[in-house]
Order: sequence, then C-alpha cells, then structure tokens
Amino acid sequence: MSALLTNYSAPVLCCYVNATSKVQVARIANLPNGYFERVVFPGQRLLFEAPPECQLEIHTGMMASAILSDRIYCNKLLVS
Repeated sequence: MSALLTNYSAPVLCCYVNATSKVQVARIANLPNGYFERVVFPGQRLLFEAPPECQLEIHTGMMASAILSDRIYCNKLLVS
C-alpha cells in the first residue's frame, strides 16, 4: 500500500462551486493519507487542497438518499 501513497503528486489548490439549488456533499475517497468530505450549500465555493490525481465525488440530494451525480479529477479544478 505504501507504493500507492508515493505515486501521488504534491497537493494543489482546487475550487468547486455548487451551481445547483440543492445541498451537495463533496467527497474525496482516494486521498493518500485520509478522507475528505464537506457539505456544499447552493452557490457556495469550496476551496481545498488535494493531489491532482484524486477524484472529487459530488453527491446530490438528501443525506439519506444522496445520489452520486459527478466525479471530477482534481486537476480539472485547479485554481490559477
């Protein structure tokens, strides 16, 4: 497993904006040293650091029945 941890690049600053009218949960399950999960309210901007190879999962809907609505590689969310 340690070989997997060393294959990630250095973390980069990323930004995701919830452009929907629904509450979303943003989650990164494949972080090398942990787990990331945040609630993102409609219109809210979420800034976070993650290796560009990680995927941000966006879950939309109510907490008990949230649906995975998108997967975005962090390298597509880079802050310039």
